[in-house]
Amino acid sequence: MTNFGVLVFPGSNCDRDIAYVTRDLLGQPTRFIWHQETDLGDVDVVIVPGGFSYGDYLRCGAIARFSPIMQAVLDHAAQGKSVLGVCNGFQILTEVGLLPGALTRNRDLHFICDRTPLKLENHRSPWTNTYNQPVITLPIAHGEGRYHADPDTLKDLEDHDQILFRYCDPDGIIDESHNPNGSIGNIAGITNRQGNVLGMMPHPERAADAMLGSVDGLGLFQGLLN
Repeated sequence: MTNFGVLVFPGSNCDRDIAYVTRDLLGQPTRFIWHQETDLGDVDVVIVPGGFSYGDYLRCGAIARFSPIMQAVLDHAAQGKSVLGVCNGFQILTEVGLLPGALTRNRDLHFICDRTPLKLENHRSPWTNTYNQPVITLPIAHGEGRYHADPDTLKDLEDHDQILFRYCDPDGIIDESHNPNGSIGNIAGITNRQGNVLGMMPHPERAADAMLGSVDGLGLFQGLLN
């Protein structure tokens, strides 16, 4: 069994969706971890869910990074254990320094709610090794999902195969016309150098149940059980 811990901040709104996947669909032990806690216990995988932590009134993730639980998450990642940040969770992971770069306002300054194809750039990662196909489709819902990094950071991500997902067309073609938010390099998801920390703007938990019309996101969670 794999023990999942789902962080909960004031303003989180995708925590229950994540738990539905890990606990109800995959049958794994799952507990909610309030942001003021300081101990992760026996958790194997920490998930930082989407939402609007602290209302995102200052900058997405800027306040959540100071929550007491985040030191435990940093220690967890340093031990090589898995951390997943989805949407607002991705923003928090960049703010706390677990992932490089930053998430900024969408190119058109509008909140985007849609489904988008994603090209899988690295099938060797534990996050993606269950996928056989080169392209999956996941929902997105964000106002500040435009990934930005300086040229040296971008080269480093490329050189070490840290880019897992890029926005693309249904055939896997990567171009600016299929870049929903203006992210540099069409980047939708990256890992740290060790590969145990993943941040992504699309929502795999919203495409994990056949009742919702797609299970393209389920493989990401299943990969952690292997």
